[in-house]
Amino acid sequence: LRFDEKVRVVVFKSEVKGVFCAGADLKEREKMDDAEVGLFVKRLRSLMDEIAALPVPTIAAIDGYALGGGLELALACDLRVAASSAKMGLIETTRGLLPGAGGTQRLPRCVGVGLAKELIFTGRQIDGQQAFSMGLVNHAVPQNDQGDAAYQRALTLAKEILPQAPIAVKMGKLAINRGIEVDIASGMAIEGMCYAQNIPTRDRQEGMAAFREKRPPRFIGK
Repeated sequence: LRFDEKVRVVVFKSEVKGVFCAGADLKEREKMDDAEVGLFVKRLRSLMDEIAALPVPTIAAIDGYALGGGLELALACDLRVAASSAKMGLIETTRGLLPGAGGTQRLPRCVGVGLAKELIFTGRQIDGQQAFSMGLVNHAVPQNDQGDAAYQRALTLAKEILPQAPIAVKMGKLAINRGIEVDIASGMAIEGMCYAQNIPTRDRQEGMAAFREKRPPRFIGK
């Protein structure tokens, strides 16, 4: 996906009705020794980092349970859409664990330190509407009879992104992701570098021409 220029948006959904991702298999984990557990979690953290580093926008469609590593997967995405009835939480402390695949870092950046601490310390599960109220998800929608309401809303969101200039969207994502980690002056410099990469693109010229000619732009990702 990273190197396929035809990919414009990636949507993560589950093929299991009622479950987005239930997290690690604790029965399997119980059979591992300490070294194996450490390696497993390290690889899981690396996977989440790879997802977060995808150059195109990513959307998690949470139509059911997103628990532990399942919520960490959703947090690694740029945008999250949930069914109102979905259940999500970093429940690791209820099993003698703590989030180890990015949850302690991405949740505070998403909802703020205080709320993240409360959710992680208590291991509480919240529904999609509660998640929306605290900014954990971008949209919460009523579940439908097919059980894929979040996925359908995610597709609608993806279709809003698709017409936009691909390189500009990628540079915008990069500027936000890199800039949020540094002071604002450094962030402005990052934005400037990303903007500079977009200036010579044919899409930027097409955007200006389309505006002048009063027609929709035809972006090609070049």
